[in-house]
Amino acid sequence: MKGDSKVQKSVLNAKINTVCFFVSLIISFFSRKIFLDMLGVSFMGLTSTLMSMLGFLNIAELGIGTAIGYVLYKPISQDDQIQINELVSVMGYLYKCIGHIILVLGIVLSLFFPLIFKNETSFSYYVIYFGFFSYLISSLIGYYINYKQILLSADQRNYEVTGYYQIIGVLISLSQMGFALLTKNFYIFFAMQLFGGISYSIILNWRINKVYPWLIADVNKGKVLLKEYPEILKYIKQIFIHKIGTFVQFQFAPILIYSFVSLPIVALYSNYSLLTEKIQGFFNGVLNSTAAGVGNLVAEGDNNKIWAIYKQLLSIRFFVSGVSVSCFYFMVSDFIELWLGSQFVLAPITALMISFSLYLQLTRGATEQFIGGYGLFYDVWAAIVESIIFIVASIIFGSLYGLNGVLVGPILSTVLIIHLWKPYFLFRKGLRRSLINYFRIVAFYFFSTIVCYIFCAFLMHQISFVLDGWYAFVLRALVFLILYMCVCFIMFYAFSISFRLFVRENFKRIIKNRQ
Repeated sequence: MKGDSKVQKSVLNAKINTVCFFVSLIISFFSRKIFLDMLGVSFMGLTSTLMSMLGFLNIAELGIGTAIGYVLYKPISQDDQIQINELVSVMGYLYKCIGHIILVLGIVLSLFFPLIFKNETSFSYYVIYFGFFSYLISSLIGYYINYKQILLSADQRNYEVTGYYQIIGVLISLSQMGFALLTKNFYIFFAMQLFGGISYSIILNWRINKVYPWLIADVNKGKVLLKEYPEILKYIKQIFIHKIGTFVQFQFAPILIYSFVSLPIVALYSNYSLLTEKIQGFFNGVLNSTAAGVGNLVAEGDNNKIWAIYKQLLSIRFFVSGVSVSCFYFMVSDFIELWLGSQFVLAPITALMISFSLYLQLTRGATEQFIGGYGLFYDVWAAIVESIIFIVASIIFGSLYGLNGVLVGPILSTVLIIHLWKPYFLFRKGLRRSLINYFRIVAFYFFSTIVCYIFCAFLMHQISFVLDGWYAFVLRALVFLILYMCVCFIMFYAFSISFRLFVRENFKRIIKNRQ
């Protein structure tokens, strides 16, 4: 472990993340179309609903992996194999307990399926139960067998986890597509999902044993060893509560949509959320790689340098987010229509709400990284309030306005807690600067993004394209992307000192590395 360069691992993680993103996006593009055509809209809505239910059962895990990973950093840097074995054993014990809890809760939840799906006549209960328990078993494999993968992640070898997971995922998706075209069988679809989970577990553990032949995790000793690491439980409690807000939003939305609308609408929404999740996952994987550097920066204690870096990271976050979300909103309706058909296109106001929600998620990272760097985790009430706002707002507005009403919940909770309270908390307890600085910076980036979009969209409507279909879409997408990036870059570079410094410093670094 000592011989591996952290920079090389970071670069490799970014490369693998990028490749996996595009491969996964391409496969998702074809598979979604085939599944909707061959298996039906209601079936895809059912799979989204079942996975959301299972996601709620997995809420018990929140914080354990992050807490253990944090504690593993020091022994990994010191190559302390004894302590690593102990911590992985603790991880195994905790995950075993969580697995037992999820198994019991899953069985109890399944008893209520006749009530939950009482109005759903498209599928027999055999299909619903088979699908749910296929997902449940796949999830339990991760708790009972795959817990050792935490070592790969903590050792900056997440590219191995991502790589093997995506390879298995691609093969399973291809198999599911083939069987869907040939048989249109629901049971085979779920069975292949379970087979993928088992295959991934076998390959992953084979790789872990090869990379760490000295790793001997004893789950039975984990309970005793846990007493020697009391900080783990402290971190778990804090991180668990802080992750609840975001977790609830992602998992609860499809269930609320099903409750207030229908399974087909869940499927339509899932088409859009599939794209937003891919975009968010890709950019978070790249931009969040600075988290460790932020922690080291805060530890140095140079307040002026901390403030300068914070503003630079904030500027690049808003630039990337603005480009991504503007392109998404401009092209998503045309993309969905060409990809799946006009019947799958949601209303423009719905697409705008989804885009704004994506923008809020992409721009939250810089502030959260510095909150983590300062160790400001004790505002646990904020995560609880965030969840309450989301649920209450989604239920109230969802009952009145359907899908659009449900989407009010995540937007309102994210704005109030993530983009108002969290910056206030950071500026008061960490950066110790006036919050007016934050609002002035963010207001400039936000309104610049809107102005750039309006200007570029206006220009695009003045341009006529003689091509039709996918050729016209790709050409329009490229033209808008290049146009928006240039306009937004010029505005940010001209009026934002922090963005200008970020670009110059990284440009110099690239030139220096190539010499």
